[in-house]
Amino acid sequence: MSLYRDEGVVLRTQKLGEADRIVTLLTRRTGLVRAVGKGVRRTKSRFGARLEPFSHIDVQLYTGRTLDVITQAESVRAYGESIVSDYPCYTAATAMLETAEKIVAVEKDPALRQFLLLIGALRTLGEGAHDPRLVLDAYLLRSLAVAGYSPALEECARCGTRGEHRAFAVHAGGTVCTPCRPHGSTHPAPESTRLMSALLSGDWPKADASQERHRNECSGLVAAYLQWHLENGIRSLRLVERS
Repeated sequence: MSLYRDEGVVLRTQKLGEADRIVTLLTRRTGLVRAVGKGVRRTKSRFGARLEPFSHIDVQLYTGRTLDVITQAESVRAYGESIVSDYPCYTAATAMLETAEKIVAVEKDPALRQFLLLIGALRTLGEGAHDPRLVLDAYLLRSLAVAGYSPALEECARCGTRGEHRAFAVHAGGTVCTPCRPHGSTHPAPESTRLMSALLSGDWPKADASQERHRNECSGLVAAYLQWHLENGIRSLRLVERS
């Protein structure tokens, strides 16, 4: 039996049998882990309440044949307490968890930067300092950037010509100049692409000062760009759009 310890964020849970649960975690050192929490659905479980989505936990596991098994879990911070009571925060955080699982994808492949991004985004949501939709879009853009899919926003995605180009092509990788503009490009307002740049770079004063219509357009571009690169859609984003 090989024991190991890590800290992680609970992304998702599934029922297993009468009292067990499969818990999907994004951990600091190990990466994506799927493990069984035995008996955690029983009311007398020692740590069942800590294995809920949005929870940041210190966890001990042992390596199983197919799934690892959780033997101990201690709460580091329960982000869910401040998130679940606010619907916009809840839907944004749910979309983050789903994105984290899909963008990391490969189990037990260390993804420290993705882990830190997720922790930071959940903390920012819980503090309530910014519009939840802005926090979500910032997380999505940065997560894509870490995965190698950063959109071109200050140069043409095809020829590299620097400048503020008006056309945006999801399938080309970002903004494109007039000669390189492919069929199916959109023409967002300059303020919308500037907002994307601000969110990607962490310029919160500029992001917070943005107008609602530009936030809406920015969110649409980010969602389209994310789902193009992940191939499988993020179902939770549909809830965010209605919030």
